[in-house]
Formats: sequence, C-alpha cells, structure tokens
Amino acid sequence: MRHARRRIVRRVTRLAAVGGLLVGSAMVTRAVASEPPDASTAPRTLAQTASGAGADLVSRLGTDRTAGHWVDSDGRPVVAVTDERTAEAVRRAGATAKRVRHSMSVLRSATATLRAAPRVPGTAWTLDYRSNEVVVRGDRTVSGSDWSRLTGVAEGIGGFVRMERTEGAFTTRLKGAEPILSTAGRCSAGFNVTDGTRDFILTAGHCGPTGSVWFGDGRGDRQIGRTVAGSFPGDDFSLVEYANGKAGEGADLVAVGDGKGVRITGTGEPAVGERVFRSGSTSGLRDGRVTALDATVNYPEGTVTGLIETDVCAEPGDSGGPMFSEGIALGVTSGGSGDCDRGGTTFFQPLPEAMESLGVRLVGSGRQDAAAGTSATAPPGAADPGASAPVTGVEGSTLLARLTDRRNVGPGLLIVAGSLVALVATRWIRAEADRKAYQRHYSATWG
Repeated sequence: MRHARRRIVRRVTRLAAVGGLLVGSAMVTRAVASEPPDASTAPRTLAQTASGAGADLVSRLGTDRTAGHWVDSDGRPVVAVTDERTAEAVRRAGATAKRVRHSMSVLRSATATLRAAPRVPGTAWTLDYRSNEVVVRGDRTVSGSDWSRLTGVAEGIGGFVRMERTEGAFTTRLKGAEPILSTAGRCSAGFNVTDGTRDFILTAGHCGPTGSVWFGDGRGDRQIGRTVAGSFPGDDFSLVEYANGKAGEGADLVAVGDGKGVRITGTGEPAVGERVFRSGSTSGLRDGRVTALDATVNYPEGTVTGLIETDVCAEPGDSGGPMFSEGIALGVTSGGSGDCDRGGTTFFQPLPEAMESLGVRLVGSGRQDAAAGTSATAPPGAADPGASAPVTGVEGSTLLARLTDRRNVGPGLLIVAGSLVALVATRWIRAEADRKAYQRHYSATWG
C-alpha cells in the first residue's frame, strides 16, 4: 500500500511538471511575440472624451460665438455660447449649451486692457467661464490707492469685471515632490523630460536663473544638475540638466509620499471643474479642482500669464512640484496664496506649453500623445492620481515587479525552471528507489 501511494505521488508530480513546462513555454512565447505597450493605449476616462469634445467645439465655433467650456457635476462638457444657433450646434454634438452675454473675444479684450494698465504687484485676474466674468483679485499687500486705481480701470471696461479682495499674499512658492536645493533656495522636482539625448528635470522658472547648481539632499553633497534654460517672468518654467545626463530608472514616477509614486503616462491640458492632484515636499499630496484657465498673476518678482488656477493648497517649498490627474501630467507649481490649514489659491504653469517651448518630451514616452489638447478630466469625485508604484530611489522599479510583469518572459521562465526541477527530482527519486530494490534483491539472493 505504501509503495502504491508513492507511485501515485510520483505520477501526479510528473504530470504537474509536464503541465508546467507547457504553460511556461506558452507564456514565454506570448511575451516574446507581443509588442511593447504604447503610450497611446493608456487608460482614458469617459470624461476625457467629453472634455475633448467641448474643446473641439470651442475651437470649431470660434471665440466670437463661444466663451469657454467646463465639466459639470456629472462629468458632461458644458460650452458657453452667445446665440441660439451656436447653442443648437453644441447640443447636436452631444454637449450642454449655456447662453452668455459676452464672448471669449470680449473677455480677452478686457484682460488686455488690464495688462496695459500700470502693474500692481499682489493682483491677479482670471476668466470665470461659468459666470461669464473677468475676476480681478487683490491680496493683502495691495494698498488702498492702488486698488482704487485698478477698480477705476475695471469700471471703464464694463460690469462684467468683478473685483475681489483675498486673504494672504500671492507669492512664488520657493523653497515639491522630491526636494532640490541650491543657493537660491529649495524647490521641487517636477517631471523628468528628455530631448532624446539628455535628461532633465522640468520645474518652476522662478526657482533659480540659468546656471544655478542643484543638490539632492540637505547636506548639499550630492549634485543633481544645473539649470540650463528657463523663462520667468512671463512664463514660469526651467530645465535642470542631470549631472550625468540621465534620470535613471523610475524616471516616469512622481513621488507622493510614504515611499510611493504615481506613474506618468502622458501630458494634457486641464478643464475647468476637473479634479487634480499636486505633490510637494512641504505639504505632500493634495487635491482640488481647476477653477480657471489663462490666469495672470502679478508676483512681486514679475507678471506671469497663461496659468492654471486651482483651489489646491500649497505652501513655501512646493514650487515646481508636479500637478497631474489619472497619470496625465498637467503642470508645475508656480505660486499662490494661503496655506494647507486655511486653504487658498494655487497657480500652475501648463506643461504642454513649457515642453513645446523647451523642445523636450516626457521621459519614457515615445511621443506626446496627450499633448495635442487631450484633457485628463474625470468626473468630479471619480478621478485619482494615477497608477501607483513603489519609489525605491533612482532605481525606480524592483526586481520582483519586473519578474511578475506579465509582459516579461520572467514569469514563464520561472515556471519552466520549476517544472524541470520537479521532473529531475521525480526521476532521481525513482532511480534511487529502483537501485535500492535491486540491492535488496541481489543481497538476499547472494546470502
């Protein structure tokens, strides 16, 4: 009976090993035959398509008949229109139309008048698509006389310019995801980009002028690189070239705290109303909503235009940090007011504009599939930062992650190796049993 059980166990083991060889061989064949995943196959939310439809409608119908678009509470695109004929065209396209009085051309004309007025540090203005107004804000540093003079300019434009005072002060957030330091202060590493030959960190322009040397720890003994290009004021972006020319493994991740990161799969442009995330070394991972686009901010250091306005909080030390949603890179932190205890307003430099100006693309992406106006929008409350991954320093991914990736040959090779070991083991056990039986038989015969 004991020998019968042993034979059954050996037979089952051999069958399992043969099955493992077949399965492992099939996995290796599939992994070798399959093409690497393309960035264009990255998951997209339904609201991305909806927001893209809104942007296409605004572009097609023109700035004299429309006044911007946004995402409503159901994740549907809404387009502001100035006449019923345009509203019908929007409805036929499957979007919601909202009749407004002033077109985008009129709103932009108002902001041009504000820019032409004497500059007042501590002020900012944005286009509020939902209320069809230009909103002018002044922080606590703006004097009563300056505010009164700017109010006079607004009254001369028309009643669709709304004046608001705000707490705090509009400042650049100098001092992000991973901290970088120089003699100019502390900033955040934004996104890793490349020109095809060299790798760079794309961060805020106000962090330091061209030539600034950056270090990666508090002691200043590990040089990261040097600022080689940038724009501030006007824009707010800069490039830090890595000292060794390469970003290393894990360059497509942005740190979000607790040793975790979010994998970035492309770039895009946000829509008003969408949920976004920002990471910074001072305040960590924070989220909020896009409240306006094409914002102008008069920092003490100079005026920056074309910014993204959000209600995501930020604090000194978060400058240059990445803003993203659903794994899509949107911008880098420029500045704002308030803090993460009381809340506030934070402005971001749009990423596609900066990358186009600098002639770079995201590290790890063969082409910028989302750069051409694709939005990273998701329905309110449904968006998340993106696919998470462990952050293990410059090496990025771990050996275990590589071996367990179903696109690699590693899992199949492991199964094949294990099956071979099992076959050899069962064969050796059977041979050893036969040898002992032979010894017993002839020992008894000889005796």
